[in-house]
Order: sequence, then structure tokens, then C-alpha cells
Amino acid sequence: MRLSVVIPSWKDPLMVKTVDSLLSGSELGDQLEIIPVLDGYWPSFELRQDPRVRYVHLGQNRGMRGAINAGVSVARGEFICRSDEHCHFAPGWDKAMCDACQPNWIMTSRRYFLDPVRWALMDLPYVDYEKLVIQDGVKFSGQRWRSRDRERKDILVDETMAMQGSVWLMPRQWWKDVIGELQTEGYGPHYQDSHEMQFKTWQAGGKLILHKGTWFAHKHRSFPRTHNDGTALNPANKQAGWKYALDTWGEYYETVVRPKWNV
Repeated sequence: MRLSVVIPSWKDPLMVKTVDSLLSGSELGDQLEIIPVLDGYWPSFELRQDPRVRYVHLGQNRGMRGAINAGVSVARGEFICRSDEHCHFAPGWDKAMCDACQPNWIMTSRRYFLDPVRWALMDLPYVDYEKLVIQDGVKFSGQRWRSRDRERKDILVDETMAMQGSVWLMPRQWWKDVIGELQTEGYGPHYQDSHEMQFKTWQAGGKLILHKGTWFAHKHRSFPRTHNDGTALNPANKQAGWKYALDTWGEYYETVVRPKWNV
């Protein structure tokens, strides 16, 4: 098995279209497996049946982090990927990413914005490089990095400083040795997962890499979204997770990461 794609899912029927996009555009054939994790619910919509799709049902809601951990725990691929349940992928995205990925990399790709009603890319600029910042003094966040877009526009596969986190890929061995699993204590069930993985990767000598030779499209924020449960949306829980991430990684960010990137 070359690639396992884990999709944490909470009652979003667009999960089926996400699965279909991965299946129809795959160049890995039977070396691809897709693992939608039904996070404490049985769907009211019809699930896609295909030998390459393996559903995991959690008896109770664990939140996004717990659902990703559950999916990765049964993954068989040399590489693992996480996708949100409302994403569309370029044809051949799976093979392009696996062929490029190195043992100590987390990878993402060029990101477009998806109109989920038309299931089509929106006429908006794509996102390549992002800068890791502390937004409003309360949380880690990615910020468009237009100067790096211009300076490094001809580099196809390049290091970047931040990613949205809706889609990423890494070797399963890197997850096992460095990430371990996404921590729920402190962070809570839902937030700052991409930043936790980035900091762990940097501390272990790895890199966050952007592949501009392929793309995915993520549902635009102007359309309604589903979340793992009501507690994930609770402002107090959200702020507690943000604070925990800053308390854990703030000093490392200021003394190591910012100087390295000269930001």
C-alpha cells in the first residue's frame, strides 16, 4: 500500500464527493486506500462503496484530532495523508505527492478555493507560501506570503513556513517516530493540529514542504461548515487550545523559528 488518506468526518455529505475526487483522479490504483472516520455518527447520506475505501466508525465523538489518530492507527500506506471532508484534488495528486516526498518532510500543495455547490474551483487567487505568525497575540496562524510567492515562483517543490492544515502528507514512519499522535490534552479536540506537527517536525530536523506542481481545493469559508461537535465551537475551548499552543511553542517560535526564517 503506497498511500492512506484519512478523512475525519462529522455529518458532512460532501465527504462523498471528496472520496470520489480522490478515487477518480488517482494514479496509484489499488495502492491507494481512503479511510473516512465517522466521528461518532451514522450518516443520513449514502456512503461510497469501493474496495479502496475503508470506513471507521467511532462509537462516540472524539473530535478532529482523535478521529485523525484513529484513522492513522489502522492505515497501511507507506505515506499517510489527512484531508478535510470537503476537498477536491487535481488528477494525479496522490502519485505526485508520494513521488516527491522525502523521509523527513510534511508536504502540502498549492491550494485553491472550492465552490461546493458547483463542485468547481472559484475564480480566486490560489495560495502557495504562508508565513507562520502569532495572530493578534493569541494564536499561531498562517499568513499569505506574497513576497516569497514572487521571489520563488519558479521553484516547484520548496520549503514553506506554514500551511492551512486541511490537507497534508508525510511518510507513515515520520508520523510514528516524530508525531506519535495528535495530542488532545491541552490543545482540546480540534485546534492547532498543523502547528503541533510543524514544530515537532522542525525540532526533529525535518521540513514543511510546498508542492506547486499539483493542487487541492478546499471549501471556501463563505459556505456553511460542519465541525466535530459543539464543544469544538465553544469559544472558551477554542481560546484554551490556542493558549496551550502558545505556552508550549511560543519560546521556540521566537528564539529558533523566527530567526531561521528572518521574519
